[in-house]
Amino acid sequence: MLRFANNGEKLAQFSFIKRVMALLMVLSFAIVANASTYCYLEFTSTTGVKTAFSVTNLTLTVQGNHLQVTNHDGTVDLLLTDLASMQFSSTNCTTDLECIINADAPIHVLTVSGVSLGIYSSLVDASQSLSAGAYVISNGTQSQTIIVK
Repeated sequence: MLRFANNGEKLAQFSFIKRVMALLMVLSFAIVANASTYCYLEFTSTTGVKTAFSVTNLTLTVQGNHLQVTNHDGTVDLLLTDLASMQFSSTNCTTDLECIINADAPIHVLTVSGVSLGIYSSLVDASQSLSAGAYVISNGTQSQTIIVK
């Protein structure tokens, strides 16, 4: 049976569509405002290595099993099967030591050749005690190479 909508039904449908569109617009503005606080896109490999890219002029291109990440610094090719996760971050967790290693926790310091230099009470204590050079610091679960100038 064919039925034609009357003017009241058309107005109700139109009003519903307007409300849905208004809601979608509000949500999209909220997402844009929230995303603007993130300065980095961070990838974690299946081996736990983190790589962060500035989001300035960022483009992502998938070609076969490769992800090309391009920003103002250049282009990097990542193998998709080696990626465990991807997330936006407000800090660069590949260089921000307090993001990698808790600044107030005890850390183990080694030379880059693996010779132990001792355990320090905090990252600040270690950085004040070390002479210029490259070191590996570890909190027992994570490690990072640092350069002291």
